[in-house]
Amino acid sequence: MSNFSSPRFIFITGGVVSSLGKGIASSALGALLRARGYKVRLRKLDPYLNVDPGTMSPTQHGEVYVTDDGAETDLDLGHYERFTGVPSRQSDNVTSGKIYSSVIAKERRGDYLGATVQVIPHVTDAIKDFIRADLTDEDFCLCEIGGTVGDIEGLPFLEAIRQFRNEMGHENCLFIHVTLLPFIKSAGELKTKPTQHSVRELLSVGIQPEILLCRSERSIPEGERKKIGLFCNIKPECVIEALDVDTIYDVPVKYHEQGFDEQVLRYFGLPATEKPDLTPWKKIVQRAREPEGEVTIAIVGKYTSLLDSYKSLAEALAHGGIANNVRVNLSWLDSQVFEKDGALSALDGVNGILVPGGFGERGTEGKIRAAQFAREQKIPYFGICFGMQMAVIEAARNLGGIPTATSSEFGSAGEAVIGLMTEWVKGNQLETRPSNGDLGGTMRLGAYPCALQKDSKVHQIYRADRINERHRHRYEVNITYRDILEKAGLRFCGLSPDGQLPEIVERPDHPWFIGVQFHPELKSQPLAPHPLFTSFIEAAVHQARLV
Repeated sequence: MSNFSSPRFIFITGGVVSSLGKGIASSALGALLRARGYKVRLRKLDPYLNVDPGTMSPTQHGEVYVTDDGAETDLDLGHYERFTGVPSRQSDNVTSGKIYSSVIAKERRGDYLGATVQVIPHVTDAIKDFIRADLTDEDFCLCEIGGTVGDIEGLPFLEAIRQFRNEMGHENCLFIHVTLLPFIKSAGELKTKPTQHSVRELLSVGIQPEILLCRSERSIPEGERKKIGLFCNIKPECVIEALDVDTIYDVPVKYHEQGFDEQVLRYFGLPATEKPDLTPWKKIVQRAREPEGEVTIAIVGKYTSLLDSYKSLAEALAHGGIANNVRVNLSWLDSQVFEKDGALSALDGVNGILVPGGFGERGTEGKIRAAQFAREQKIPYFGICFGMQMAVIEAARNLGGIPTATSSEFGSAGEAVIGLMTEWVKGNQLETRPSNGDLGGTMRLGAYPCALQKDSKVHQIYRADRINERHRHRYEVNITYRDILEKAGLRFCGLSPDGQLPEIVERPDHPWFIGVQFHPELKSQPLAPHPLFTSFIEAAVHQARLV
């Protein structure tokens, strides 16, 4: 496929209500363009004033997705990577907080030469600079605008992309608007008025969308499609039906059937006669709908009140199920529950236990008890980041002769087998963090190498001597306790290249008991399931057969 001198830009906005699925829509379009042989980049512009999501509570905003180069970003970037296979970068997510921080920093340095600094042109120019930055030979750059049209904080972004289109030319920029067609049961019909109002809101800031993605519970009659096109100044064939699906990995297939990617290519004057090969996506959907069996995995976490807190984790488990051709049923359990006597009975009958990442002391004793239950009952156990640390504390307390074993994250009492990390090596540089510094952006973030012991289970799983996985944490297992812990049966089978940072532990005396300091879920994709999740679900399948 030939490249362009400059990428075509596609802007995706959302209206009427939040949570319509702009991220999935952007990802699915990216997947379709990739299937047609084009190079794509996907970006997210978030209107909130946080510099990044790093300090946000997972129960408010969902998970923080981490890129290889160490950016803490919006969870939609996880969708982008999973659907397209294109690794996201720091340059693919920006917020109002980051934009305003850069503008104010320039003003303090005097870069504006005494000018009055205003939203237009200074903030909007900074947004436009972000949109066009760090692009090389991409054919398309897809930019999702966070929030809902009409939100006051989103106005600078809408103004910026309006200006951007005028500067780049209408033939190089496409506006797509995701909207809602509610079905009023008492009237027995779909209502187009919310969509009309949403498009009118866009028009009020100078943006005319060319394609509408209409989320709906029911198929859109031809008459309603024409009505929407008439009132929204859009061709009827550019009113794309976006029905609810039973698996998000069916979205690219359904959008293609609706002609979504074809209309995008026609807008840019590109050939759309050849059909993309969507066979891999169809196979994934078939496996998701017609599995050969099922397993139940208990996720013992502390942010279970909002499942988006563990979005990548849930998807990675689903990928492991697809690889093993089984349905993975997830049992979300609040770790605090297990701090009560008798509560561990909730884990009876599960085929695997996963303790995910987290911060703070709340619910930790429940996670430790879950790790102990998995160890004693020989149930497959997967500890991720904090979940690995809890497995280490459990081993130190119950098998290592350190009854006061704890983490310095929980205070100064007890013996800290988990300690605050204040310096580490990244590449050829030593990075340091003060123990009383800012919380935002101060963790070990991004991809780091790990050396695997050749006769270990994880070496068999990865089939590699050295791996790179993404981190997001402040605390580490203290390497000085290695001998005690290994005598307790917990093998240190993956270490940083300098041998100072424990990255992976496993139990050779257990069917499947692995803890990792990193977040493997961030690199799992439906077309390329992560080997750890594939192996974990395989172990759960064996466990199910034993029950």
